[in-house]
Amino acid sequence: MGFLGVLETKSLPHVPATVHLNELGAENHHVTQGLKHGTGKNSHIVLVPQPSEDPNDPLNWSYWKKLRIVLIVSLGACLYASTFGPLLVAGAYQISQELGVTFTDVSLLAGYQLLVAGSTGALVSALSRKWGKRPVFVFSALFGLIGSIVGSVATSYSTLMGARVIQGFSTAAYESLTIALVGDLFFVHERGLYITISQFVLASVSNFSSVLTGPITSNLGWRYLFYLCVVIGGVQTLLLFLFCPETQFNRDHRYEIDESIGENLEDLAEIEKQHMVTSTGPVGAKNERSEATHMEARVIPKKKTIVQELALVTGTYSSENVVQLFIAPFACCSNLVVLWAVVQSGTITATYVAMSYVLAQIFAFPPYSLSAAGVGNLFLGPFLGGVIASLVFGWINDPLIKWCSRKNNGVYEPEYRLLLMVPALVAGIGLMAFGKLAQDGASIYVTATMHGFVIFGITAATISVCPYALDAYRDMSSEIFVAGIIYKNFLFYGFSYFVNNWTATAGPTTVFYVFGGVVFGLMATTLLVFFFGKKYRALWARNNLMEKMHIRTHAEI
Repeated sequence: MGFLGVLETKSLPHVPATVHLNELGAENHHVTQGLKHGTGKNSHIVLVPQPSEDPNDPLNWSYWKKLRIVLIVSLGACLYASTFGPLLVAGAYQISQELGVTFTDVSLLAGYQLLVAGSTGALVSALSRKWGKRPVFVFSALFGLIGSIVGSVATSYSTLMGARVIQGFSTAAYESLTIALVGDLFFVHERGLYITISQFVLASVSNFSSVLTGPITSNLGWRYLFYLCVVIGGVQTLLLFLFCPETQFNRDHRYEIDESIGENLEDLAEIEKQHMVTSTGPVGAKNERSEATHMEARVIPKKKTIVQELALVTGTYSSENVVQLFIAPFACCSNLVVLWAVVQSGTITATYVAMSYVLAQIFAFPPYSLSAAGVGNLFLGPFLGGVIASLVFGWINDPLIKWCSRKNNGVYEPEYRLLLMVPALVAGIGLMAFGKLAQDGASIYVTATMHGFVIFGITAATISVCPYALDAYRDMSSEIFVAGIIYKNFLFYGFSYFVNNWTATAGPTTVFYVFGGVVFGLMATTLLVFFFGKKYRALWARNNLMEKMHIRTHAEI
């Protein structure tokens, strides 16, 4: 039995995703001493995956280049994935009055936008796996820009609906590939911080956007929301094209020490030894080196120029055809733990989205009678809850897994990421308390605080589940996150049909007691995944159903 009760397995000599990470606690650190390590205070940390010698390998890029890419893509996620959905929530009452439609009709403006996002998820997955993330991000941003332009000139409900549908084509890429991008750029011991940033953008920023959209709608009208989206979207699209090169990379699988069944550390140590020799010895006429092992020699290409990095399509990154890759997000759910991660994170997040659907319905009428700006200000509670959660868990996430690895003889198990599900229980408490307080007409400050507890807990849950899925099954991480957005966006769409009427007839207490109970039930299943997750990873490695269906998500090198 491993540290904290993670159950071991004897069925494989090495279970994928279980890696030697922390040499401070390792009994046999000579096994990894020939591999690449971190620097400075992380000099005892083995880099997982191992970076190749190719200067174009994203793992070899400078810290500032990686950070620049993350920030630009995160700006897109702020707009297309976080803001577009709740863009019209605070002004729901004003829109319903101006266009002569019901609250359910206004909710459907978000519902159809999310429906398109869910429907295009599989296509986004296939295209990004085949030709890379860069062209998918760029074209998604263009759809968001066009949709915002249409919305800015809309004068009828049907035109506004058309704008929201077009905007929906921009959402899937930024909602799913933003997290997968972290796996392209960063090592295991670095990912927690950047996934925390991504989750903050995808969850908490939507709350702050509602704080801004409320006063804008009250003072200038809802069309000005689209004007702002045009400006911000235009700037982000330009930055994306100029400063975000392709992050997908076909790396020799011997470097993917977190994905292999058999440990090949001796081979990698030999490669590293050869690199040290060739880097200090004479260099060829073309200043090229080679990866030389007893297996083969491989020429190291030159670093791409800035102009070469601007290419929209840089090659193919999977040997499978597009149809197989289109099926992959659904096929990856044949892995029960992946299915658990998809349902867990999607359902918990959906309960929070349901709150945004009914806020104007509850607080725009007596006893609250809030304006659009007042309804928007209610999102300050969850925004602050998300900020606090992101700061706390971003600070402890990576140090926590380093500590667990040291206690586990230097070996890292992805299940250690799930420890943050303990504070996530706050979400269930917040949901139930919010429903009760809202029905009783309690202080808006108290209800906003409970709203903040919900997003605090949901942030903890997503920061726990998403890194776990990325670390445990990184070879299909894009498919996992795409499957997640397909599931949750269809769930959001379904909620838009009934949650307003359900709240009107049953009352907020009943609705949010049910949601809270669902959250508690789902979180209880985390114990099974934590204790048996490694055994299941071994079972999956021996019986990979995706391989049996002849679906591979990467090129074979």
